[in-house]
Amino acid sequence: MFSAASAGLLSVLPMGTRSASAAPALKVPSQVVKPAVLGPATGHGVGNPRGAEVALKMRSQQGRFGLMFPSLQPFAPSEALLAVMAQRMIDPRQPLADVSSSEDGFDNAEMPAGYTYLGQFMDHDITHDITPLSLQKADPLALKNFNTPFFDLSSVYGRGQAEDPQLYDPKDPALLLVATTAEGISDVPRTGAGTAIIGDGRNDENLIVSQMHLAFLKLHNHFVGLGNSFADARRLVRWHYQWVIVNDFLPRMVGPELVTAMLLHQSHGTIKVDNKFYKPGNRQKPMIPLEFSVCAYRFGHSMIRAEYEMHDNTTFPLFGPPGQDLRGSRPLPYDARADWSYFFDIPGVEPPMGRNTTRLLDTQLSFPLANLPPTVVSHIDGAIYALAHRNLLRGVKLGLPAGQDVAKALGVPPIPNTRLGLYEPEWGNKAPLWFYILKEAELQGGRQLGPVGGRIIAEVILGLLSLDPDSYLNSRIRWTPADPAFGMGELFKMSGATFKTEENLTEEELPEEELPEDHL
Repeated sequence: MFSAASAGLLSVLPMGTRSASAAPALKVPSQVVKPAVLGPATGHGVGNPRGAEVALKMRSQQGRFGLMFPSLQPFAPSEALLAVMAQRMIDPRQPLADVSSSEDGFDNAEMPAGYTYLGQFMDHDITHDITPLSLQKADPLALKNFNTPFFDLSSVYGRGQAEDPQLYDPKDPALLLVATTAEGISDVPRTGAGTAIIGDGRNDENLIVSQMHLAFLKLHNHFVGLGNSFADARRLVRWHYQWVIVNDFLPRMVGPELVTAMLLHQSHGTIKVDNKFYKPGNRQKPMIPLEFSVCAYRFGHSMIRAEYEMHDNTTFPLFGPPGQDLRGSRPLPYDARADWSYFFDIPGVEPPMGRNTTRLLDTQLSFPLANLPPTVVSHIDGAIYALAHRNLLRGVKLGLPAGQDVAKALGVPPIPNTRLGLYEPEWGNKAPLWFYILKEAELQGGRQLGPVGGRIIAEVILGLLSLDPDSYLNSRIRWTPADPAFGMGELFKMSGATFKTEENLTEEELPEEELPEDHL
């Protein structure tokens, strides 16, 4: 934590696109009364996963994690400087009572908000760690004992029917277990205490991701219902999910041109990925680069809204009074059930007026992320509750290089600090990689990532898919969904998880009209 004098400097010099104009450099406090601490954390993207400290021991070492650019030097600005930057990254606007009253210039109209949470779901999938505790203790840097980071939906299927039978329907183990709440709506299965019985408990951290998880349970059961075996249904779910990642999620985030350029269709049916920078030493158990996992992939934090409209005229804050916000770890409330047309483009359903979009990709984070609740970060003495501050400090503690150094390594002209809005000489003409990636996106309009952030994201996601021998990219028989335009909206529709209202029900699903009593 910083002294009161230091804290008084933190409201100066907003850095986002919504600030007035460039201002002269401010004086940065040099004395830190007590070192800032991250503190215990359980929420998505706020804690250090096992093995993340590997680069501090040996920069060329690879295990569960590693470095994409091990030859680059760590960038270590002072904690005081990071605290000033983090405070400037807070958007002070409070959550809205109605999403439809959101301001122009605040939202990314081209990006439905559901992709923020698809990104979170994907992160959980590749970082799912079910290594036994005894092996974790014996291998704290996760050099040998860790799960392969593939997009294989281990967060949904767990370790399979034999080792995780609680995830499967006891009446028909080919089906995944789906529950029904007391109010008659579908939910993930739960214990009597409300704990989710799912492959990865992190998917129950918020009510949006838990309902997305539910859609994957339903999609699997849909394929089984068509007569597929368990193995074939699982393969179809995985391949449709991977197709969405490659053809829907990634083009929106990094641009379709980069994705197309990196996919090389082979004559025998497989699709090769042209990776130039992500080259893990162990291709059977590839590492996840720290530049990706604790930095570039956290671009999604900039997209998070302070509030979401779950269905017509029903808006919930991200964090609020217990039971009245979107935090999970509880049975799905009836009022919080998701009409997915508010989050994705659903075929055959007209987008509603108040549809949620993501925030622009920039250096401003929504106000609730400035003070994470105790359910996300333990409120202990000296702990940091602001997500931006945690991300910046983590980058230093894990030895990440500066943004300009990574740009040079990628062959991209680096953006000088003056254009990034960093005028303090203490920066040494360099910027933290996470901030650099967000500012790079902001400077080009905030609709998608720039060349540094986009390249890191595309290299790792496509690289992991190419290294998975069971991914659709490696199928000898070229596979596509029945509709090659298949995206996340089509996935929800196919799963049967779309919201049912009289406006979007088919004629067969509409309730029969009752005749007035005088006509009976």
